[in-house]
Formats: sequence, structure tokens, C-alpha cells
Amino acid sequence: MVITTNLNELVSAKEAIDELGHTKPELFQRFINVIQLTRQLQFNYQYLGCLIMDENPDKCTPTIRNTYVFSVFEQEIDKLKADTKIIELQDFLASYKQIGYANLCKLVIGENPRFLVGPQVV
Repeated sequence: MVITTNLNELVSAKEAIDELGHTKPELFQRFINVIQLTRQLQFNYQYLGCLIMDENPDKCTPTIRNTYVFSVFEQEIDKLKADTKIIELQDFLASYKQIGYANLCKLVIGENPRFLVGPQVV
């Protein structure tokens, strides 16, 4: 699937991310932690988004042979989802789903919205 994002959408999402960080700092920090873990493991951000949103991740599931690493990753996602405020993170992700989970994750970890403008394959 191809998505196209414009600067206005990305700036709006960045503002919402900043607001989430100010209003729910603990939840936001957990979200940053799983994004960074996803990045370190070189998993797809789309996969992370699907797991958080309880969507079918089959099309973006990483091919990994080490089941221990995979189980640790899933445990961290489960810890995030166990937070009583997870619904607010899920609402945020649902509100900006049209720009893609990858773009949202990149904005959360500080990428400039200008670098994310344009079409992307999800």
C-alpha cells in the first residue's frame, strides 16, 4: 500500500505528539522505548503499530529466527498495552493512521516532518 503525506498533516501530527508527551509523560516514554527497541531490532514500525492497535500484522511481521528476541519484543509491547492509559495512545494512532505508523514513530523520536513528506510504501 502506498501512502502520501503532506507537510500540514505531519506538522499536525507532531503537535499532537508534543501534546501527548506533555499530558501523558509516562505513557509517552514507554512508547518511545518500544519505538527505540523496534529500531534497534530493525523491525518495521508498521509492525509495531499493528501490534499496539490489535490489527493483523501478517503483512509486516519480521522474519526472525531468534525466538527469544522476538518474545522479549512482544513482552515489551504487552507491558505498554497493560498501561491503563493505552486507549489514549491507540486513539492518537487511529487519528493519524492515514500518515502511517512509520511516520508517526519517526516523528516521536524526533525526525523533522519536512523529511517525511511524500509517498511511501507501507
